[in-house]
Amino acid sequence: MRGESGIAFSMPGGDVSGTARSRPVDLAHLSRQTMGDRALEQEVLALFVQQALSVRDKILEADVKERLLLAHGLKGSARGVGAFAIADCAAAIEGQPEDAKTLNRLGVLIEEVREFIAAIGR
Repeated sequence: MRGESGIAFSMPGGDVSGTARSRPVDLAHLSRQTMGDRALEQEVLALFVQQALSVRDKILEADVKERLLLAHGLKGSARGVGAFAIADCAAAIEGQPEDAKTLNRLGVLIEEVREFIAAIGR
């Protein structure tokens, strides 16, 4: 098992700042998913942010069927990269696709992840 310095592009504050659940992305989980390949971590996170922003922009205006599809796809991707709060929120949307509070929360969580990923990529 690698030391903490090899996680999240070897950036300070990666795996050592707070618990995994307190950060928008569980970087240790992501590192395990990518077998420690930092370039792959960056690529996967960039793709995830693109998908999440696209979902955020579409989900409020989508009909219920499309909203369920968007939430389901985002849930799986979020779990894959370790964005567990987004995954949980997307699962809640699957259960109650017309709950405005949960839909708004998703937008907030996506922005937190976008900012977090931008910060660790510097």
